[in-house]
Amino acid sequence: HIQDPASQRLTWNKPPKSVLVIKKIRDASLLQPFKELCMYLTEENNMIVYVEKKVLEDPAIANDENFGPVKKKFCTFREDYDDISNQIDFIICLGGDGTLLYASSLFQGSVPPVMAFHLGSLGFLTPFNFENFQSQVTQVIEGNAALVLRSRLKVKVVKEHREKSTVQNGIEENGVVSANLEKEVGKQIMQYQVLNEVVVDRGPSSYLSNVDVFLDGHLITTVQGDGVIVSTPTGSTAYAAAAGASMIHPNVPAIMITPICPHSLSFRPIVVPAGVELKIMLSPDARNTAWVSFDGRKRQEICHGDSISITTSCYPLPSICFRDPVSDWFESLAECLHWNVRKKQNNFAVEEEE
Repeated sequence: HIQDPASQRLTWNKPPKSVLVIKKIRDASLLQPFKELCMYLTEENNMIVYVEKKVLEDPAIANDENFGPVKKKFCTFREDYDDISNQIDFIICLGGDGTLLYASSLFQGSVPPVMAFHLGSLGFLTPFNFENFQSQVTQVIEGNAALVLRSRLKVKVVKEHREKSTVQNGIEENGVVSANLEKEVGKQIMQYQVLNEVVVDRGPSSYLSNVDVFLDGHLITTVQGDGVIVSTPTGSTAYAAAAGASMIHPNVPAIMITPICPHSLSFRPIVVPAGVELKIMLSPDARNTAWVSFDGRKRQEICHGDSISITTSCYPLPSICFRDPVSDWFESLAECLHWNVRKKQNNFAVEEEE
């Protein structure tokens, strides 16, 4: 059975009561839209609004006396300290695509529906325009919207031979945040939910990276180059596209493997089924270590004996569409990447018969 991408709709079992508003920080142009949106949610819709504490510490918001009564109604939280995963009905993002990636990182399990307004520089994942935000937000609250379920990657990093350190309140002794961290004898295990891509690169070393890629336990290739990108269909239009990969619609269940500047003329990007288990390790004869990052965050070094396991997560990110998944995606290709923009060829002039 092939599912119609336009058939996925947002429906509420009960009216939503709480909303998380994510605003790009250190951006003065977003202050007025943020204030208008929050006042509309609290005063017109009686919603409980959650805002990250560092957003409200912005002097322009903290010193605004007119915004004071609204700000007192907010519920605040801090990343890596407070768990709000079971308290949010839906999310509104104000900014660029980075705000959607940040929203994904806050929810390591099930993710509430996300409505994203493009107020940033690119806006590939943020289809809504803020000019008519009242009617658009009302439609979402009423449950009248299309959805695209953006698959995420479940990533497990296993590091060996690390010094033991005590963990208190989510912070290790060396000050490193230890979210989703388990301890075994001689091992350190970390798990992440990734929306765009996992990037393994050579870091500051001048040598080629030399990492082995396994698929369901079988060695499929060794990457010799600057590194490798393992991306979701959503991430196929990000770093992977810049590295020469194909662009995949987010409704396609797949994982894409893209080399970064491979020292081989025949190493083309490949697409594998969504259910496979990928594992990336340093090759035994690698001259240097590798580095890994997850949606551009949590960057860390990978040494011999460490491993990165990647598969499709069972917790996708439900992204609310402006029109529908197909129209929104092709609109983004045209507007943001100028896909296949070309001056049209002239037709033949019709000669008059003599």
